[in-house]
Amino acid sequence: MNETLEENYARAGYHARQRWGARPAVVLVDFARAYFEESSPLFGGEGCRAALGHAIQLAAAARAAGAPVIFTEVKYQPGGADGGAFYAKVPALAYLEAGKDTQRLVEGLSVGPGDLMITKQYPSAFFGTSLAATLQFMKVDTLIIGGLTTSGCVRATCIDSISSGFVTLIAKEACGDREPGPHEANLFDMSAKYADLVTTGEASAYMETCAAT
Repeated sequence: MNETLEENYARAGYHARQRWGARPAVVLVDFARAYFEESSPLFGGEGCRAALGHAIQLAAAARAAGAPVIFTEVKYQPGGADGGAFYAKVPALAYLEAGKDTQRLVEGLSVGPGDLMITKQYPSAFFGTSLAATLQFMKVDTLIIGGLTTSGCVRATCIDSISSGFVTLIAKEACGDREPGPHEANLFDMSAKYADLVTTGEASAYMETCAAT
């Protein structure tokens, strides 16, 4: 049987939309300066710059709606003693060591009153952190995720989000990667199996609706 990818996915029921919850939170993954400085080997170019503008909008919309805003950062001890196999695999992660300017949150985003910063050493915001327990205590049922990079830490966080029982939305305009190919491929795959893709406007309107109920 010869069928297109679209036909195959439709037959499997991929890309089905979920029923969104009533208590959303925004998770903004790894907006480190390393992705925005051209001298850094992690520099992500225009894809990351575009995502930053939308992440700023998402954070503002969440705060206005009273939804939690949670940032994540990758931070290692100097020399990477706490980085394990991930640090050994990717030498550029040295730019995310504590004390380096490239490790810090990029200008334009800041951790405001009531916001949280989750520090991690591995791709997923959930792995080895208190994120799941914190969200459960807050009674959050739906996560809106944006961040860097789409093919890396955003995807890892997305998979662990649905695995942890959260309805997962990917704010596609607030996600960035070095090239359109990996970015689009991973958005497609997350949409098929793990999350709903939403625009910044759709995510903002959803949070506003939740705040009004």
